[in-house]
Amino acid sequence: MNATPHTPRDLVGIGIGPFNLSLAALADPLTGLDTVFYEQRPDFRWHPGLLIDGARVQVPFLADLVTLVDPASPWSFLSHLRARERLFPFYFAERFHIERAEYDAYCRWVAENLPALRFHHQVDAVRWNPERGLFEVDYTQLDADGEAEALGRTHTRNVVLGVGTEPHVPDPFRPLAEDPAVPVVHAADYLGHRDTLLAAGHVTVIGTGQSGAEIFLDLLRRRPAGRERLHWIGRTGALAPMEYSKLGLEHFTPDYTRYFHGLAEPVRDRLVAAQWQLHKGIDADTTAAIHDELYRRTLDGGWPDTTVTPGVHVRTAGRIGATRVELHLEHEQQKTRSRLTTDAVVLATGQRERPLGRLLAGLDPYMRRDGRERPRIDDRHRLVLDPCVTGNVYVQNAETHTHGVGTPDLGLAAWRSATILNDLTGQEPYPLPGRTAFTTFGLESGRPQVPSAHHHRELTPLADGI
Repeated sequence: MNATPHTPRDLVGIGIGPFNLSLAALADPLTGLDTVFYEQRPDFRWHPGLLIDGARVQVPFLADLVTLVDPASPWSFLSHLRARERLFPFYFAERFHIERAEYDAYCRWVAENLPALRFHHQVDAVRWNPERGLFEVDYTQLDADGEAEALGRTHTRNVVLGVGTEPHVPDPFRPLAEDPAVPVVHAADYLGHRDTLLAAGHVTVIGTGQSGAEIFLDLLRRRPAGRERLHWIGRTGALAPMEYSKLGLEHFTPDYTRYFHGLAEPVRDRLVAAQWQLHKGIDADTTAAIHDELYRRTLDGGWPDTTVTPGVHVRTAGRIGATRVELHLEHEQQKTRSRLTTDAVVLATGQRERPLGRLLAGLDPYMRRDGRERPRIDDRHRLVLDPCVTGNVYVQNAETHTHGVGTPDLGLAAWRSATILNDLTGQEPYPLPGRTAFTTFGLESGRPQVPSAHHHRELTPLADGI
């Protein structure tokens, strides 16, 4: 359904990553629902710098954009395979976890075929128009070179933010990362700089999570035995395995998300910090592959020219000469310090939620905030706004502080999208299960219930649980 210039949309999506792509795919068959999704990039790309050969998505293929709430959807991963005549090869491959590049190809197939997506559209501001009772979304349409081509404005009853995350560059590295002459790159851009890194005499990988492990392994495999000249360091006290036990994975269920949301704000904050191994460790296959590769290089005697040291943080970093980098290191447990000179640095230092302040500046007077000035987000993934705002602003992957470690997990994408659409329509186009985990996470009597689609926003200031 297409709106005329004067007809308000039902929903405007800002950003087209996997989560808003999931929402667009599940919204597509809902007749009468008028949606549009804007993205400033020219097309869909999912972490292109990390599509390393053999690297796999850490959730099963069933955690695609739609399957866990609508297995019969035409936008499922299996539908993608059927459209590409690849179902039988996939069947015989017997793969439960697909390669990251294959997940990217699947998402691009969906993005190329959904009619509600608008790439080359940069959203500049979101405001509430009290006279019309609508949100105003201002955007700039970009040309093929990314230059401004036209300005536009869309009115909508509801907004969903899916602007995703951005690479985190620690403070000591900011000046170096911004200098093109110095080979200091974030892991998000790894593949685009791999040839330069392979040509460097000595390379240091910083960050002992999954991305750091994959990049260290890729560099190790491509450098000659005995002349690897690789350092791999990180703050964590060990090369910790990711929690991947079956009951441990129940922290990524709707049941746990509802439980977490109901906790007091200080408890939630402590839990997010303590649960890092649920999503920031290294999967067992990758650690095994690294050990196998290192072991293979000892067969002729001697040890590979690599140093792998957890429990180390970089105090300061500076430039030496034209291109070399000096790192001042401190060991967390020993409290000892040393210096390391290297020719190139890869920052596998993770992603952070993209700040929403500039985009939502026009809504700031209406927003309710928690004790740390973060937006309050209710159990239906809506910003808690002043009661005079009758529309909803939904958020995707910006609510870790209220919904826990499952927020960025692909396995909850379809469930969250369905929750949003059920709330938006006031119906239940996607019935959701009442129970998703064997674990009962709290002592409350009875099982947690799926929120009713007819529940409306609380109109009074809410307590810490929201």
